[in-house]
Amino acid sequence: MKLAAEKICYAYIRENDVLHEVSLSVASGNILFVLGANGSGKTTLLDCLSGVRVPRSGQVTIDGARLADLSLRERARRIGVVPQMHEPIFAYTVGQAVLMARAPHLGLFGRPGKADIQAVEEALRAVGIANLRDRPYTGISGGERQLVLIARGLAQGAGCLLMDEPAAHLDPHHQQDALGVVGALADDGFSFVVTSHHPNNALLYANEVLFLAAGTPVVYGPPRAVFTEESLRTTYGIPFDIVRTDMGIRAILPCVRHRRSTI
Repeated sequence: MKLAAEKICYAYIRENDVLHEVSLSVASGNILFVLGANGSGKTTLLDCLSGVRVPRSGQVTIDGARLADLSLRERARRIGVVPQMHEPIFAYTVGQAVLMARAPHLGLFGRPGKADIQAVEEALRAVGIANLRDRPYTGISGGERQLVLIARGLAQGAGCLLMDEPAAHLDPHHQQDALGVVGALADDGFSFVVTSHHPNNALLYANEVLFLAAGTPVVYGPPRAVFTEESLRTTYGIPFDIVRTDMGIRAILPCVRHRRSTI
């Protein structure tokens, strides 16, 4: 499956665009990271890619078909959204929370059948949390919840998952757990668009990176080509150091202005 955007613009207030001619393309098996400062338009871009918001100009397509021409059910079968954090009202079990994602495959008064239960089981196994099936969703850790949300996207049957800052509330261990699952699923043919504040995670997992600054693309391409001191400074407004070795770029570090002595 191929998700693409062609020169999309979006404005909350007329003639005041928050996205300016953003283009991208994500094929099956690829991971695109979208990096930018707070307020740069990352979440708005995901909303446009999912169909929650309609671009003022330009278009989003799935396998060449205009997203705007697809029904809500058709969109849901192709694109899944993994929010930054989800707080349920009721204490559903993990299995029940994932099963809800099967709604696009049920009729108006349909009930989940064997195929739906099987899809849930496969999704839980795919992200490594089958053992949590009967646990209350409210009683598991933040990292485990992130894996549940990924499982929901898989159970939904979507080939492309849009993830809004999946590592925002996770410690390094759980960040790598969640992103390791993303990488493994990409190897199986799923595609991902991931917004993030962590350039090093993009360096580790992305096939391509899009930098946004005030809704405008700064640079777009493979990580090792687009990560430069200039592109990072333009995107975030502060200087960065890039650690390079014979093996290429190894780490990206913000320059510290006032470092306290530890001696």
